[in-house]
Amino acid sequence: MASESFSKRNRYAGAAKEITLREAAPENLRYVVLQTAIDLGWGPSPLRTILCRVLRTAPDAGNWGVYPNIWDEVQGLMYGCEWFKVYDIIEALHRKMAEKDDERGESEDAAQFAEALNEFFTEEGIGWQFVNGQIVTRGTQAFEAVVTEGTAALEASGRPTAAKHLHEALQSLSRRPEADFPGAVYHAMGSLECVARDLTGDSKATLGEALKRYPGLLPKPLDTALSQIWGYASNEARHVMEGRETNREEAELLVGLAAALSTYLTRKQL
Repeated sequence: MASESFSKRNRYAGAAKEITLREAAPENLRYVVLQTAIDLGWGPSPLRTILCRVLRTAPDAGNWGVYPNIWDEVQGLMYGCEWFKVYDIIEALHRKMAEKDDERGESEDAAQFAEALNEFFTEEGIGWQFVNGQIVTRGTQAFEAVVTEGTAALEASGRPTAAKHLHEALQSLSRRPEADFPGAVYHAMGSLECVARDLTGDSKATLGEALKRYPGLLPKPLDTALSQIWGYASNEARHVMEGRETNREEAELLVGLAAALSTYLTRKQL
């Protein structure tokens, strides 16, 4: 890519915008994806191959010239596809870049592509981010911090099953074109239940039962509050009611609470 811009060289950055876009891929995002790839040396022909594969459409056999023919075709594919396909294209581009980097023994294109897109997501208030080669949900800074800390604490304490459930909660929030909010709640509470079972040695107790049987698990009245939260989460995730659907705000609240309480419990000694 070109040399660093003035703002990067001098470490100037605007404040992150409030997240306002998730189920959308605005035109400026589509432009940035293509332009960033071009800047990294990925021309219209390889871009067309990737886009056609993701969108399951055959390339135009009548287009031979790179500019403007193939480039116009690439732009038509990008600007004309459904919003969630744009994120599929971003992931596919990143995978191809990573493969090329591996062949060269380098890790430049994929990393720069991910960095550029993450900056754009933050600056434009788009609720997605690149993590380990995948586009996953992005929450507020507080949400990101508590979930990251919770996952790290679970892994460090040797609780891979609980960490996996917390990861699955994020994956549920990241599903496209529609997020699985009940699934996020289910996995978040499952993560917390795993920790409680491991901590108490009671492998069959639900979280609600563990809170009753082991009053020292949480200080009062937090144990009562969590018991009520557990009941609420169970209703939302397991006993779906007609006309009642969990929304993103509720799901993120419960995932964040589960992550924070998991971090606390990993440091707990009964």
